[in-house]
Amino acid sequence: METAIRGRLSLSPSTVFNPKPGEKQSRCRGACTNRGVLMAIYTTGSGKGAGILEKPVIERTTPGRESEFNLKKSRKIAPPYRVILHNDNFNKREYVVQVLMKVIPGMTLDNAVNIMQEAHYNGMAVVIICAQADAEEHCMQLRGNGLLSSIEPASGGC
Repeated sequence: METAIRGRLSLSPSTVFNPKPGEKQSRCRGACTNRGVLMAIYTTGSGKGAGILEKPVIERTTPGRESEFNLKKSRKIAPPYRVILHNDNFNKREYVVQVLMKVIPGMTLDNAVNIMQEAHYNGMAVVIICAQADAEEHCMQLRGNGLLSSIEPASGGC
Protein backbone atom coordinates (compact mmCIF):
# COMPACT_ATOMS: atom_id res chain seq x y z
CA MET A 1 0.00 0.00 0.00
CA GLU A 2 3.04 2.21 -0.09
CA THR A 3 2.68 3.05 -3.73
CA ALA A 4 -0.18 3.47 -6.10
CA ILE A 5 0.30 3.13 -9.80
CA ARG A 6 -1.10 5.75 -12.09
CA GLY A 7 -0.14 4.70 -15.54
CA ARG A 8 3.42 3.64 -14.86
CA LEU A 9 4.36 6.36 -12.41
CA SER A 10 4.96 5.59 -8.78
CA LEU A 11 2.88 7.78 -6.48
CA SER A 12 3.99 7.70 -2.91
CA PRO A 13 3.85 10.60 -0.47
CA SER A 14 7.61 10.96 -0.44
CA THR A 15 7.95 11.10 -4.23
CA VAL A 16 4.89 13.28 -4.81
CA PHE A 17 5.56 15.89 -2.17
CA ASN A 18 9.37 15.72 -2.14
CA PRO A 19 10.54 14.91 -5.68
CA LYS A 20 14.16 13.84 -6.13
CA PRO A 21 16.37 16.48 -7.73
CA GLY A 22 16.94 15.93 -11.42
CA GLU A 23 13.85 13.79 -12.06
CA LYS A 24 12.77 13.98 -15.66
CA GLN A 25 9.04 13.38 -15.08
CA SER A 26 7.11 15.55 -12.72
CA ARG A 27 4.36 13.92 -10.69
CA CYS A 28 2.18 16.96 -11.03
CA ARG A 29 1.91 19.49 -13.77
CA GLY A 30 2.49 23.04 -12.72
CA ALA A 31 2.70 23.96 -9.08
CA CYS A 32 1.48 21.17 -6.78
CA THR A 33 -0.91 23.33 -4.85
CA ASN A 34 -3.67 20.77 -4.33
CA ARG A 35 -1.85 18.11 -2.38
CA GLY A 36 -5.09 16.79 -0.89
CA VAL A 37 -6.13 15.44 -4.28
CA LEU A 38 -2.80 13.70 -4.71
CA MET A 39 -3.07 12.24 -1.23
CA ALA A 40 -6.54 10.96 -2.11
CA ILE A 41 -5.11 9.28 -5.19
CA TYR A 42 -2.41 7.71 -3.05
CA THR A 43 -4.72 6.35 -0.38
CA THR A 44 -7.30 4.90 -2.77
CA GLY A 45 -4.91 3.64 -5.40
CA SER A 46 -4.16 -0.05 -4.70
CA GLY A 47 -7.74 -1.22 -4.20
CA LYS A 48 -7.01 -3.37 -1.13
CA GLY A 49 -8.81 -1.20 1.39
CA ALA A 50 -7.58 1.67 3.55
CA GLY A 51 -9.16 4.31 1.34
CA ILE A 52 -10.89 7.54 2.12
CA LEU A 53 -14.20 6.97 3.83
CA GLU A 54 -17.20 8.98 2.86
CA LYS A 55 -19.06 10.86 5.55
CA PRO A 56 -22.04 8.75 6.70
CA VAL A 57 -25.48 10.06 5.91
CA ILE A 58 -27.65 10.31 9.02
CA GLU A 59 -31.33 9.90 8.34
CA ARG A 60 -33.45 12.55 9.97
CA THR A 61 -37.16 12.14 10.23
CA THR A 62 -39.50 14.95 9.51
CA PRO A 63 -42.76 15.35 11.42
CA GLY A 64 -44.80 13.88 8.56
CA ARG A 65 -42.45 10.98 7.82
CA GLU A 66 -41.67 8.02 10.05
CA SER A 67 -38.26 6.38 10.10
CA GLU A 68 -37.97 2.86 8.70
CA PHE A 69 -36.04 1.97 11.85
CA ASN A 70 -38.75 3.08 14.24
CA LEU A 71 -38.81 0.38 16.92
CA LYS A 72 -42.24 1.31 18.21
CA LYS A 73 -43.82 0.35 14.89
CA SER A 74 -41.94 -2.93 14.61
CA ARG A 75 -43.08 -4.16 18.02
CA LYS A 76 -46.54 -5.59 18.18
CA ILE A 77 -48.50 -4.50 21.22
CA ALA A 78 -50.22 -7.35 23.04
CA PRO A 79 -53.98 -6.86 23.35
CA PRO A 80 -55.20 -5.94 26.84
CA TYR A 81 -57.05 -8.42 29.05
CA ARG A 82 -59.48 -7.87 31.92
CA VAL A 83 -59.06 -9.67 35.23
CA ILE A 84 -62.55 -10.29 36.58
CA LEU A 85 -63.43 -11.03 40.21
CA HIS A 86 -66.58 -13.13 40.68
CA ASN A 87 -68.77 -13.01 43.76
CA ASP A 88 -68.77 -16.03 46.06
CA ASN A 89 -70.63 -16.87 49.24
CA PHE A 90 -67.59 -18.31 51.01
CA ASN A 91 -65.09 -15.49 51.60
CA LYS A 92 -65.62 -12.56 53.91
CA ARG A 93 -65.53 -9.07 52.43
CA GLU A 94 -62.51 -8.03 54.50
CA TYR A 95 -60.55 -11.05 53.26
CA VAL A 96 -61.34 -10.21 49.61
CA VAL A 97 -60.08 -6.65 50.14
CA GLN A 98 -56.84 -7.94 51.75
CA VAL A 99 -56.18 -10.38 48.89
CA LEU A 100 -56.80 -7.71 46.25
CA MET A 101 -54.32 -5.39 47.94
CA LYS A 102 -51.75 -8.18 48.25
CA VAL A 103 -52.02 -9.56 44.71
CA ILE A 104 -52.59 -6.48 42.52
CA PRO A 105 -49.68 -4.01 42.45
CA GLY A 106 -50.65 -0.45 43.37
CA MET A 107 -54.10 -1.45 44.62
CA THR A 108 -55.33 1.02 47.25
CA LEU A 109 -57.75 0.27 50.06
CA ASP A 110 -60.46 2.42 48.48
CA ASN A 111 -60.14 0.72 45.09
CA ALA A 112 -60.13 -2.75 46.67
CA VAL A 113 -63.30 -1.95 48.65
CA ASN A 114 -65.03 -0.59 45.54
CA ILE A 115 -64.10 -3.69 43.49
CA MET A 116 -65.27 -5.99 46.29
CA GLN A 117 -68.59 -4.12 46.61
CA GLU A 118 -69.19 -4.20 42.85
CA ALA A 119 -68.50 -7.96 42.72
CA HIS A 120 -70.81 -8.50 45.72
CA TYR A 121 -73.77 -6.56 44.29
CA ASN A 122 -73.34 -7.21 40.51
CA GLY A 123 -71.88 -10.72 40.62
CA MET A 124 -68.56 -9.68 39.11
CA ALA A 125 -66.16 -6.72 38.83
CA VAL A 126 -63.17 -5.77 36.70
CA VAL A 127 -60.08 -5.80 38.90
CA ILE A 128 -57.44 -4.61 36.41
CA ILE A 129 -56.82 -4.35 32.66
CA CYS A 130 -53.30 -5.40 31.62
CA ALA A 131 -51.28 -7.56 29.22
CA GLN A 132 -52.31 -11.19 28.85
CA ALA A 133 -49.33 -12.63 30.72
CA ASP A 134 -49.89 -10.28 33.68
CA ALA A 135 -53.64 -10.96 33.64
CA GLU A 136 -53.02 -14.71 33.78
CA GLU A 137 -50.62 -14.27 36.68
CA HIS A 138 -53.05 -12.06 38.66
CA CYS A 139 -55.89 -14.50 38.02
CA MET A 140 -53.83 -17.45 39.26
CA GLN A 141 -52.79 -15.55 42.39
CA LEU A 142 -56.39 -14.60 43.16
CA ARG A 143 -57.44 -18.23 42.69
CA GLY A 144 -54.52 -19.37 44.83
CA ASN A 145 -55.94 -17.26 47.65
CA GLY A 146 -59.40 -18.79 47.31
CA LEU A 147 -61.15 -16.12 45.22
CA LEU A 148 -63.08 -16.83 42.04
CA SER A 149 -61.55 -15.00 39.08
CA SER A 150 -61.23 -15.19 35.32
CA ILE A 151 -59.72 -13.24 32.42
CA GLU A 152 -61.17 -12.12 29.10
CA PRO A 153 -59.91 -9.95 26.22
CA ALA A 154 -60.66 -6.29 26.77
CA SER A 155 -62.39 -5.56 23.48
CA GLY A 156 -62.53 -1.84 22.91
CA GLY A 157 -59.26 -1.09 24.73
CA CYS A 158 -58.82 0.22 28.24
